[in-house]
Amino acid sequence: MLSLPSRQVHLDFHTSEHIPGVGAKFDRKQFQQALKAGRLNSITVFAKCHHGWSYYPTSIGHRHPTLKRNLLAEQIAAAHAVGVRAPIYYTVGWSANDARKFPECIRYEKNGKPEGNFDLKAKPADKRPIVSWVGLLPMGRYLKLMLDQTREICEQFDVDGFFYDICFGSVGYGKMVLAEMRRTGLNPGKDNDVKIFQRRVWQNFMDQCRKVILERHPQATIFFNGGADQYHPEWHYGQTHFELEDLPTTWGGYDKFPLRAKYFAHSGKQYVAQSGKFHTMWGEFGGFKHPDAIRFEAGAMIAYGARCGFGDQLHPSGAMDMATYRNIGEGYRYVEQIEEYGLDGRQCANLGLWFCGQNEHNQGVANMLMERQLDFDIVQPAGDFSKFKTIILPGGACLKTDEAERLTAYVHGGGAVVALYESLLDLSKKRFVLPVGAKFIGAARYEDDYLVAGKKLVAGLVASPVLCYTAALRAQPGKCEVLAAIKEPYFNRTYAKYCSHQNTPNRLDSAGHPAAWKHGRFVCLAHPLGEMYYKHGARLHRDYFINALRLVYAKPAIETSLPSSGRINLLHQPHRRRYVAHLLYSPPLQRGRCLVIEDFTPLYNVPLKLRVPEPVKNVRLAPQDFKLKFRRSADGYTVTVPKLQGHQIVVFEY
Repeated sequence: MLSLPSRQVHLDFHTSEHIPGVGAKFDRKQFQQALKAGRLNSITVFAKCHHGWSYYPTSIGHRHPTLKRNLLAEQIAAAHAVGVRAPIYYTVGWSANDARKFPECIRYEKNGKPEGNFDLKAKPADKRPIVSWVGLLPMGRYLKLMLDQTREICEQFDVDGFFYDICFGSVGYGKMVLAEMRRTGLNPGKDNDVKIFQRRVWQNFMDQCRKVILERHPQATIFFNGGADQYHPEWHYGQTHFELEDLPTTWGGYDKFPLRAKYFAHSGKQYVAQSGKFHTMWGEFGGFKHPDAIRFEAGAMIAYGARCGFGDQLHPSGAMDMATYRNIGEGYRYVEQIEEYGLDGRQCANLGLWFCGQNEHNQGVANMLMERQLDFDIVQPAGDFSKFKTIILPGGACLKTDEAERLTAYVHGGGAVVALYESLLDLSKKRFVLPVGAKFIGAARYEDDYLVAGKKLVAGLVASPVLCYTAALRAQPGKCEVLAAIKEPYFNRTYAKYCSHQNTPNRLDSAGHPAAWKHGRFVCLAHPLGEMYYKHGARLHRDYFINALRLVYAKPAIETSLPSSGRINLLHQPHRRRYVAHLLYSPPLQRGRCLVIEDFTPLYNVPLKLRVPEPVKNVRLAPQDFKLKFRRSADGYTVTVPKLQGHQIVVFEY
């Protein structure tokens, strides 16, 4: 298996036909100087962009009308001459020229409008919104063009890899789609049939592209962007690796990437993190992150076992912006020192998070755990549960019968399960699928409700009823210990009945169904706490959840005390006989529509405890190579980290 480069740049080049002299200022030496300043070992360069223009002489596509050179060939040759890989970018789902040329391949909504942020009624002089393209499908004449052009590229160039962009969009409801669905016996009126057809279309595209590429370049990497989605594994098989496009400044924040990294760490394939050099996001000319922020983000990528990638956008002239590559170089100078402590490390937490297939539940629970520095790993439903002391079911109905049986056996064998909301239910949502000492009555009667924590869950909370923005499912307690009660509102807020500005106050009497209960090693929480935390971020909900978790989970593999913005991740590198703890701390600040990393307030004398079966012989800081004194006890290995500023690595060698 090819070992992916660890210091990459994705060089966007979506360039209008109205700009003169495209590529005229490209200079081989200046391009190489930028690669060296950035300390890169891979740069993705463009064959074809979203405008639909190609950047080399093509007999299949359309060369950019103001380009007078073979820019792609020159970039690849310049990169290869200094030992840098140069995978090739090719757009799929967005191509302005091809949308005009192949209107039958446009993705249409049910109402007949093209999908995407595009106004058909706009006047030529009207301001165009950002990210405004018409979506296309890899079918018919457009599919043939893309396959022919892929073959042409493979014949003309020394191909390191392909990056196909904007893949796996919906199939839409255009005439060609409707006709082809009916021809193959599928009903466009049935959502499941539409999904089946979507899968066929995109998998066919993946398969045919791979066949064309591998005939001439069997060692090429191939990635279809949009395929690194943990909720759509049907796109995973065609990837040689994964690129996790998470621009934290504007796309989901800094806690989106860790969850995805932990998931793809189990894929058996290498994965690359992808942030941007921009202040905001793709398509921003003249936007910069400070090099400190790039260094921090790069360190976080290594902390979660990922290769590093940053996005840039080449000026239409073809000249590289040296300030950008000096900034990236500052981050990658640090990566060169620390990458051996992260790449291909194994996640090894003893707390498991089961993916329920619904992002708001999964991400919300993950956020609560990360904010309390409770390291976790992703549970593989068919894998070995014995590594986990406790498994969390985060909120969505997800368990098949055999999975529920395995979880029950796991609990009977000494494990524990904390189940939230509908994760207790079978897929039909009609009954509890786990033996939790209670009977499912039904869904909530109101839109919201209030929880009252009992004495085992009330630590750090208020004794008053706490508003829950989504009401709990209803259960009848049996042989179980009730841990928290529910007070329902007097009524839902409507035009006929309402009280004050927002929600209706609680009734004085408790409802007959509990908010939380415990049955043996099962702890059940009837509210969608993960989803609520994802949407509303109430600390009371987080602390209530953590109190419940602590009833059955006491000894994490790695333990520390950091502020809520601190993060910790533990990796195991058995081939090097060591565990590596990564500590991160730099609170993102909301500035306008962006999150900004700026303040690197140092923390001193941070306690750290490791619980692993191997006998630790040495503890040191990396990359400083400074030895730490440690204390061995029956409860693990304890050290004090003298200083944490941004990112610190602690290596436990055995």
